[in-house]
Amino acid sequence: QVSLVESGGGLVQAGGSLRLSCTASRSISNYAMRWFRQAPGKQRDLVATISSGGSTYYADSVQGRFTISRGNVRNTVYLQMNSLKPEDTAVYYCNCQQLSGTYWGQGTQVTVSA
Repeated sequence: QVSLVESGGGLVQAGGSLRLSCTASRSISNYAMRWFRQAPGKQRDLVATISSGGSTYYADSVQGRFTISRGNVRNTVYLQMNSLKPEDTAVYYCNCQQLSGTYWGQGTQVTVSA
C-alpha cells in the first residue's frame, strides 16, 4: 500500500504556471504514475501518465503545455503546468495503480482566472 499527497495548487491568472507535486509514502519508481483532474459536475479525466521507464502520455487538451516528471527522490512525481487556461480549473489528483489496489491522493485545487 501507498499513500499519496498532492500539493502546489492555487489561484493563477490565465497564461500563468503552476507546478504540482505528488509525494508518496514509499518508493513509486517501479510504478506508472498518473495525474487526473475533475472539474465541478464533470467526470474525473486522465491528464498525464509517466511509466516506470519514463515514457509519458498527455491528454490532447494539455499536450504541449503540461509536463509530467519524476523527482530525484524516488517517491515524488511532478506536473508542470504552463500557459494555463480557465478550462484547466479543477481538482487535480495523483494516482498509482499497484497489484494491491488503486491509490489516490486527496487532491489539490487549481483555479485559473480569466
